[in-house]
Amino acid sequence: MVIIPFHRKVQYYETDMMGIAHHANYIHWMEEARIDFMDQIGFPYSKMEAMNIFSPVKSLSCNYRKPCTFGDELEIALSVSAFNGVVMVISYQMKNARTGETVCATQSEHCFLDRDGHFVRLKKALPLFCDKAEALLADHRERNADE
Repeated sequence: MVIIPFHRKVQYYETDMMGIAHHANYIHWMEEARIDFMDQIGFPYSKMEAMNIFSPVKSLSCNYRKPCTFGDELEIALSVSAFNGVVMVISYQMKNARTGETVCATQSEHCFLDRDGHFVRLKKALPLFCDKAEALLADHRERNADE
């Protein structure tokens, strides 16, 4: 399955006094890209919520490489870098779409919970989602084995 990278333009209000995007915005962009990713794989987050399945962030990591400025067009490519049926790790490569330079390499780790905060075993609750996540993980491993 091919995931189309998410595109986003840096807005003026996202910049600080130095004229660069504030670091907190990268996390917002990750979330926007993750929601787009969920739509692309056929499991919009709203559908998951309607099924009382939530995927809060367990952890984040960001490696900032180049600052983004107002008007920069970002391309954010996502891949599933780990998945065990309960926890999923998504890797993000944020690039300046014009120059191709990586501006930030990030990861977010998510668990899947019901409304009461109990873990959801996706193999049982959403087997199709689980199959897609496992296929995307296999794609990620195959791409990284070539590097």
